[in-house]
Parts: sequence; C-alpha cells; structure tokens
Amino acid sequence: MRQTLLTTKPNSDTVFQLPTSSTSPRYAIVGGGISGLTAAFRLTQLVPNASVEVFEASERLGGMLCTSQEDGYLVEHGADSFLKKLPWAVELCEELGIAGDLLPTNPVGRRALVVRDGSLHPVPEGFVVLKPHRMLPMLLTPLLSWRGKLRLLRERWIASPKELAEADYDESVASFATRRLGRETFERLVQPLLAGIYTADPTRLSLAATMPDAIEAEREHGSITRAILHQANQKIPPGEKDDSQESGVRYASFVTPRNGLSQMIDALAKRLTAENLHLNTLVQSVTKNENQQWVVQNKDGTAHEPYDGVIVAIPAPSAAQLMEPVDTELGCLLQKITYASSAIVCMLFRRDQIAHDLDGFGFVVPAVEGSDLIAASFSSVKFPGRAPDDQVLIRIFFGGALQAELVDLPDEKLQSMARSGLDDLLGVTGEPLKVDVVRWREKMPQYHVGHVQLVDSIEQRVADLEGLELAGNAYRGVGIPQCVRSGNEAAHRLVASIID
Repeated sequence: MRQTLLTTKPNSDTVFQLPTSSTSPRYAIVGGGISGLTAAFRLTQLVPNASVEVFEASERLGGMLCTSQEDGYLVEHGADSFLKKLPWAVELCEELGIAGDLLPTNPVGRRALVVRDGSLHPVPEGFVVLKPHRMLPMLLTPLLSWRGKLRLLRERWIASPKELAEADYDESVASFATRRLGRETFERLVQPLLAGIYTADPTRLSLAATMPDAIEAEREHGSITRAILHQANQKIPPGEKDDSQESGVRYASFVTPRNGLSQMIDALAKRLTAENLHLNTLVQSVTKNENQQWVVQNKDGTAHEPYDGVIVAIPAPSAAQLMEPVDTELGCLLQKITYASSAIVCMLFRRDQIAHDLDGFGFVVPAVEGSDLIAASFSSVKFPGRAPDDQVLIRIFFGGALQAELVDLPDEKLQSMARSGLDDLLGVTGEPLKVDVVRWREKMPQYHVGHVQLVDSIEQRVADLEGLELAGNAYRGVGIPQCVRSGNEAAHRLVASIID
C-alpha cells in the first residue's frame, strides 16, 4: 500500500533521499495546466536531482489559466482569481516568490447582482450560496416573493431524510436547496450563483462533492437555520471574516496576481528546464516496457522512456483513453466523469457608454429568466488596473451544462447576444472598443451525484498501478487551490512509492 507523504503544509521543504540505485529518477507529467506544472515543480523540490519532463498537447502552458495584456488592459480568458482561505495556491505563490504580487478584490462593491424580471438587484446581504446568515435582508429583497420568503422562514422546521445518517449520503444541490430553502430561493438565488461557479446542471450536481459542509450542518443541527444560529454564537477566529457580512460569494477572500494568473504559470515554467517542456506534443499512450518502467508515446509515434513514474494531469476523458490499455476498469471509471463547455465574450467599453452604476462585481442570471446569458463579470471593477480608469472591461459567459449548444454559435452571434443582454441590463450604448471571444470545450468537470464514491473507486484502482498518479480538477475540487493541492499530493505519492 502506497503512502501519502504529506505534512500539514503540502508545500513542505521536505527533500527525499532515494535509494542509491535510484539516484537520478525520471518522471513524466502529461498535461501542462496548473495541476501538472505544480506536480512537476513539486517533484523537483522533493527530488532535486530528478529529471522531470512535461508533455503538453497545445502550444502553450497553463490550460484554462490564460492572461493577455494589451493597450493598458488585462483580460483573463479563463479563471480570474482564487480563494486564499484554501492555503495551497497562496503557499505555492510564496514558494515561487510572487506572493507579494497578490492583489485582493476591490474593497468597494464586493457583492453580486441577480437578474429578476429584467432588472438587477443585489444578493441579500449575508446570503452565501446556500446559507442565509441574516434573515432581515432576505425578507426585504425584491428577488423573492412573499410566498418564497415565508417558505424560507419555515426552514428550521423541515424534517431531514432518514438517509442523511448514512456515511456516504449524497443528493443533488437542487434537491437539497429546494427541500430546505424552498423552490423559489433555489431558482432565484442558489441556482444562478452556482452556475457562475460550476456551469453545472444543479439537478445532477453532487452536494457531497461540492458543499459537504451543508450535509454536516443538517446532520448536526437538523437545519441550515439552526446551524447558522449555532455558528453565530461561536467566537470568530482571528483573521476570519464573518459570513453574515458577505453577499453571494466570499469576494473578500479572493486574490489574483498583479499580472494575471498566467504569472503563476510563467513562474512555474521558469523553475523547470526548458528542454524538458514539450509543447505541441499530444501523448497517445502511457505503457510499461519489459523492465516495468513507464513509456510515454506521442501521437507521431515518438517514444520517450524510461520513466520511474508518470503523473497524468489532463481531463478525465482523455486520461481514460491513456489508462484503458493499462487498466480497462480504470478507463471505464474515468469515462464516467463528464465535462461541460463554455464561451466567454470579453468586451471593453468607455465608462460613459454604460448607464448602470456597476455597484457590484457582476451579475448572474437565473435559468428561470429564460436568458442566453449565464453571468457577467465586471473585471475592471473587481480588480482595479484591469483597464484604464475611464474604461470598463466586462466578461460575459455562455453555455455550460444547461445551454451547451450556445458554445458552437459563431463569434458574431455570441457578440450580438452579449450586447443585447448588456444593453437591456446595464444601459450600454455604442460599439465596444475591443471584443474577444474564447471557447473552453469540455474543460469543466461535472461533479454529479455519487462523484465522491466514483473518485474513491478511481483512486483505489490507481493505487494498484505502481509509479502512476492522477491529478487535476476532475477529482477533489475545481478551484485553483484544489488543483495545486492535487498536483502536490500526486508528486508526494509518486516519490513515496519509489522509497517504499
């Protein structure tokens, strides 16, 4: 049985002393996103004399972390920040020497707006995804009818299902939110806020995989309301923020590098040997040779070998194709993790072209509104310096699990839909100064009900394959910190397997 050599701080300074017969190990990383690059970096720290090679199918590193800068504006084409409360990404930035460049969100306007009947309204103060920490703002918000508000007030008296006591209990987020908070609160608040995070179908999204604390709250206290009241009576640890002051998501807890998230990717790449970074290299197979060492073969037939260990850090369906010849059952399990696609239209306007006050970081659109838009982020409001002071950079999101067909529309059609939505909601006039459209096809893993048990089964199969590890956002979290942690842990397990 392999060990997971992790300290309480995954980015530890541990250096492993390998057996004399393995003084210069070789490792291969398939996938040059944040998970794969973190794994490669961690291996160089754990085993300084190791040779670590990264194989990336595209022409650049970073995956969905992609930043462009031009004419005084900075635009993120994928994720734009990460949660500092989860320590792994911040710790990595400290190791890379860029922690001093981490910027917090703008302290002004830290809230999300929600569309109702074609108008924008702020998320009630204290409502964070599933938890209404303050009831008065919930009772005053125009986002809910009085019927919806009365149903929310009943939450503490709603009985819990008997199955909740089972250790592996799971249900969809839609089921949980509707059961506890009522259908209207789910449709008008929970669903749109979650869509901005997971681009998922909430009727299939796993509660245990995405918000396990909600299950524990109901288990321990019998209701969300009672859990909140219990928390309110507890002393808040120094440095932690009171959730009752938040709105929508914990914006105060998000940070990003001054030069965009690609700054992390560039810093990681600089720690690796240039000749060991193989771009435009699609890996077709990962197998073992007669000496039970790993062989990585490219699509063009070129074989790279031998390797003492391989970390596969690519989307689960692609990983399944590599794993099927090695372990058919593992390949089948990986195929069960499906993905959603999305498109982002980035638009730059003069500030005087927009009538709205932009008194938030963006807006989300409930599915019941029947709009083509999922959400929009006011990037230059959220992080000052993303555009000149007299301009506004907005990112508009389409697609996801509920509207997958929109991703395939022509650029002109997506731009037209984005403009129509902004005109109606923000009072935008005139043509944008700049427009950019980016598509992310099959990049967001969908954590369906039963995902935790599925990943447990995947990890059990991988544990039997000596010298092989998986990493990425398909397994234990889609955020940047979880991806960093995944890469760290894969590297630790791989080195530990050689020591054993």
